[in-house]
Amino acid sequence: MSREGIDHALEGLRDEKDRIAAALLALDGHEGYRLLKGARLAGGTWRQWNEAQERIALLWRLFDSYNQTLDAAEVRRERLGRRPDHESLAELTRLLSGPSVELPGEIPLEKRSLLGPVRERLTLDETVAMMAAAYDKAADVVAAADAAWEALLVPLEEAEESWRETARLVQELEDVRHAELDRLGRELTALGQLVRTDPLSLVRGGAPDTARLDELRTALRVLRDGLADVARIRDGYDAHIARLGESIAAVEAAEREAGKVRTTVLVKIENAVLPESPAQADGLRRRLAALAGLRAECRWLDLAERAAELELAAVTALEQARDHLRLSSGLLDRRGELRGRVEAYRAKAARLGFAEDELLTRLYGEARELLWTAPCDLRRATAAVAEYQRAIRACESETRRA
Repeated sequence: MSREGIDHALEGLRDEKDRIAAALLALDGHEGYRLLKGARLAGGTWRQWNEAQERIALLWRLFDSYNQTLDAAEVRRERLGRRPDHESLAELTRLLSGPSVELPGEIPLEKRSLLGPVRERLTLDETVAMMAAAYDKAADVVAAADAAWEALLVPLEEAEESWRETARLVQELEDVRHAELDRLGRELTALGQLVRTDPLSLVRGGAPDTARLDELRTALRVLRDGLADVARIRDGYDAHIARLGESIAAVEAAEREAGKVRTTVLVKIENAVLPESPAQADGLRRRLAALAGLRAECRWLDLAERAAELELAAVTALEQARDHLRLSSGLLDRRGELRGRVEAYRAKAARLGFAEDELLTRLYGEARELLWTAPCDLRRATAAVAEYQRAIRACESETRRA
């Protein structure tokens, strides 16, 4: 190599050394690297981290040998005069392009020859290639563990806090014991141990698998919310019982009204087919009274469950009573609609000058007789009103043609 060629090569090598040093320092300061160094690892993560640590240690030793060779070349370059001799240029050429970097450690016995070297030497380029391979594999382990912890640790801590909140609720409820909470706690402890010591075992297809952790968080949230409802019922028992009583009173009133209207319909509407409205209010009141016994025994979970069931039953019963009321009222409303319609058509006939028309008078009388007679035959009354309407329209059409 010429002096200019050597200067150009050294300039490139200096830049390369700076970039290698920056990459090694970045790896050393990486959050995942620090976490791995401080963690008590197990399983596959422990094995991969041990291998990564060996590669990182090799990296630093290789970089040290690389640096020593480059420093030696720099010193020799400084000693060159304006007219460097061939021997000096050859020595610098050997350092920069020949096998000048001594690898750490001796060549394994099985790879030696009788008269061969004890230590292996590589060129600067080969050394960089070896460092790059070791760096990539070590960095992959660090990055994968860091990504796994980033995806898993925060939701894990949230799940653990949720479990503690739920456990506090159970403790506040005194006599309550919850086997599901204990089961979730055991599973969460096992999963937490796995996340903290072997995060790479939870990586699937290159991404952290949070499915089981998400299921645990959901189960704990449902359990915590349910126990919070139990606590609210315990603390606000009187107000809750009062609200349930009001709901049952509304059911009772709706059932009573539905019964009255049904009785009226059966009297006033002929052949009315109406199912009898079920009387559920009394049963609901007995269930409400039974809650007091659960409260006296501090059976809060049972009380909350029975109260929720009673609340749903009251809502359902109220809807059923109102449906029966609407069904019965619909028949009376239909009769009222027909009455209003026949009177409106009578007024129209008078306005058109047909008040004395014999046919219209007869049809009106028949319709009115059906509608104002109890029980009312709605089917015949509907037909009579329709016939009265057609007759008025026919008279109106004849008048227009005339």
